[in-house]
Amino acid sequence: MSTESMISPENLVYAKPELMNDNYMHYCPGCSHGVVHKLIAEVIKDMGIQEITIGIAPVGCAVFAYNYIDIDWQEAAHGRAPALATATKRLLPDKMVFTYQGDGDLAAIGTAETIHAANRGENIAIIFINNGIYGMTGGQMAPTTLPMMKTATSPEGRNTETMGNPLKILDLVSLLDGVCLATRQSVHTAAAVKRTKRMIRKAFENAMAGKGTSIVEVVSTCSSGWKMNPAQSNDWMVENMFPMYPMGDIKNI
Repeated sequence: MSTESMISPENLVYAKPELMNDNYMHYCPGCSHGVVHKLIAEVIKDMGIQEITIGIAPVGCAVFAYNYIDIDWQEAAHGRAPALATATKRLLPDKMVFTYQGDGDLAAIGTAETIHAANRGENIAIIFINNGIYGMTGGQMAPTTLPMMKTATSPEGRNTETMGNPLKILDLVSLLDGVCLATRQSVHTAAAVKRTKRMIRKAFENAMAGKGTSIVEVVSTCSSGWKMNPAQSNDWMVENMFPMYPMGDIKNI
């Protein structure tokens, strides 16, 4: 078979999404961020909304998201992405506005902004990456860190008596009337990737339809923070993260 026939459209297994730039990604091997970036780029292209989409990324591993997806981006202060998204969507109601946040951002310093934006039912989508640790700053304990999980600031494991229990913030915001979609997904298998893409699109469609706030939590890996290789991280996530953060829709109106 010739090289030309091997790369013909009918033989093409995968192609880089058109909206993904050629910049070298800074994410660690096995990190879930790159997969979710790909899905967002595909959804925006599939919906034909590149020219009207505004992404908002605050501090964290995904702070450089603007390097990878060719849309308009804004940078927010740590945790403040939902507040900035609120202002952007209200000033530009015809735009598709979404935030892209990690658990240390959305569920810690940004808890108030997350809850109040969701309570108001702002017409935005929130993509929430939950890997149970502060990945960017050295692997410290996050609000979502599991009981007895070892981190840089809980070297003997998270003691729930003194450090509290993991914060299931998706469950909390699902109780708010302003939330129309609260779903928890992952990207560790091909089937999971397909489901997550469907839910990201659903969240974007909800925002454009003015239905309220949609939150897609993606339970993710952090090979560097967990001190594991990518394969070990996937297995550990399934065995330990999923029981605490089970997959599926909590609310889907």
